[in-house]
Amino acid sequence: MRRRTFLAMGAGAVAPLVLTAPADAAAAQSHTTPAADSAGSDSLRDLAARIGLRFGTAVIPTDLDTPSYAAVLADQFSVVTPGNAMKWGSVEPTQGQFDWSDADALVAFAERNGQLVRGHTLLWHNQLPDWLTTGVQNGTISAGELASLLKQHIFTEVTRYRGRIWQWDVANEFFLDANPSGIDPNNFWIANCGTEIIADAFRWAHEADPHALLFFNDYNIAGEDGTNAKSDAVYAWLRQMLAQGVPIHGVGDQGHLDTQYGFPTQMAADLQRYADLGLKVAITEADVRTFVDGPTTQVPTDHLATFAQPYEFSQMLKAALAVPECISFTCWGFCDADSWIPGFFTGQGYGTIYDVNLQPKPAFYDLQQDLRLAAEGAPHRVGGSNGGFGS
Repeated sequence: MRRRTFLAMGAGAVAPLVLTAPADAAAAQSHTTPAADSAGSDSLRDLAARIGLRFGTAVIPTDLDTPSYAAVLADQFSVVTPGNAMKWGSVEPTQGQFDWSDADALVAFAERNGQLVRGHTLLWHNQLPDWLTTGVQNGTISAGELASLLKQHIFTEVTRYRGRIWQWDVANEFFLDANPSGIDPNNFWIANCGTEIIADAFRWAHEADPHALLFFNDYNIAGEDGTNAKSDAVYAWLRQMLAQGVPIHGVGDQGHLDTQYGFPTQMAADLQRYADLGLKVAITEADVRTFVDGPTTQVPTDHLATFAQPYEFSQMLKAALAVPECISFTCWGFCDADSWIPGFFTGQGYGTIYDVNLQPKPAFYDLQQDLRLAAEGAPHRVGGSNGGFGS
């Protein structure tokens, strides 16, 4: 059986991962292999640790500021992703004036609690600072200046957290939801700088922190589109980038599912073919939404959805478990009360593993059971292999 090597690098041309010495002992703890002495714990993080998997969640500032949320966050998860705190519009809302408070708080929390951090995200068409997009729109920022500003942004942010970020989502959401798929020519960065800006971003991030794992992250790239067209396009592009020596170490499938579409049955195979390129893979933003009675209570309107939601979560985790190169599984938030889903999908919710009252849902227990079986295996049958029938 192949084993999961959770800190190994992906691209063969890149030096093996050797983390730089963190600033303090707590930071050093955050870069260690998942604890080996957690055999008695049923937390998601400890069960996953026993098979070399990091189990994580996205985090917003109120999660850290609310004691009940912070307790769940520390107890159940071994890797954290800032929901918004490291996006360009958050860290540099005014040109040259930086606000690192939320990002710093998350990194400090992670280091206190033996967690790793997934940096999210350096190159995305969304949540950019207004001064940047307005400057491009009115012509005061040229294409060359835009690329220079991006390089400066990447070096500033990645260098600030050098040695303290495990994975960076360097480039996020560049491919079309179409058949055939391909890089979106209308994407803000592609339209203004050309497709080469993606490879440049990876090179700059690698130069700023040679020891961070650098990921391409997108949604519907593990068969969720039903046609596998987007996965095919991303796979072909990744193969091309690796052939050119671009320092891409991993690919993240966001894993946003909806019970009305059913589970994407090609997920494990798609994750495996990314791994076969020599890449690490990760589920980076897992949730499973369904139609609900309202955004406050988030009770599914179809009783069958209460079975479908945990089933799809479980199947997604099993797809990840089937691929040893899958090194982390991250839920996009853990509580329905502060989930992004009701605000973006009208009439939908119930997408996380804790309900609006911060109580574990069936999905939590299904994931827990899957991880326990992965870690311990099924118990041996009592009564012998012949079941008592003859010799």
